[in-house]
Amino acid sequence: MTELERAARELSRGNPVLVYDAGDREDEVDMVYAAEHVDHEAVNRLRNHAGGLICVAVHPDAADAYSLPYMHEQVPSELRADELSYDSRSSFSLWVNHRSTRTGVTDHDRSKTIRKLAEASDAAVDDREYDFPGEFRAPGHVAVLRAHEDLLQGRQGHTEMAVELAEEAGVKPAAVVCEMIDDDTGDAVTRDDAVDYAEEHGLAFVEGKALVDGAVA
Repeated sequence: MTELERAARELSRGNPVLVYDAGDREDEVDMVYAAEHVDHEAVNRLRNHAGGLICVAVHPDAADAYSLPYMHEQVPSELRADELSYDSRSSFSLWVNHRSTRTGVTDHDRSKTIRKLAEASDAAVDDREYDFPGEFRAPGHVAVLRAHEDLLQGRQGHTEMAVELAEEAGVKPAAVVCEMIDDDTGDAVTRDDAVDYAEEHGLAFVEGKALVDGAVA
């Protein structure tokens, strides 16, 4: 079984997967879950074992169907992130809460918003009607990321890698990504330390190159 096959299998089972992008990009490892499987315990693990920003990467069809903007296009020009060292643009879109949540920030609230985003993304890909404004409000506590319209053939970030992996796993086309941060250094966890964490906790670890090669083959 290849690392990509194992990662897809584990994601489909509701387990987290660690994804490393590349040394010449962010040089970071994200903890990734299939959005449809995220419960409050998963959010707790993301907060305490990953520690970065908890975001939901959605399929480009969903972003288009619900007119989710790129956030850099919504802010004043002097605030735009035009000088990113690792990419030409950011994939950030809106921050939302599901309308049935209270404050939106608790593990239970965020997990519900995440699962509902998975439903919304799935409906868009299947071309089914979905009342996005009726389900979500903004601003909220869950960041939505727009995957590139050509996925990994157009951009090779964690956003696209996570959505591609969700497709490989056969789950709803939305995935949670959260950067792994080192508690001691305050920097991103190194690739080697992330590999050690994966081995210690029995998690799949996948190189971004494996995802990219599979997508462009």
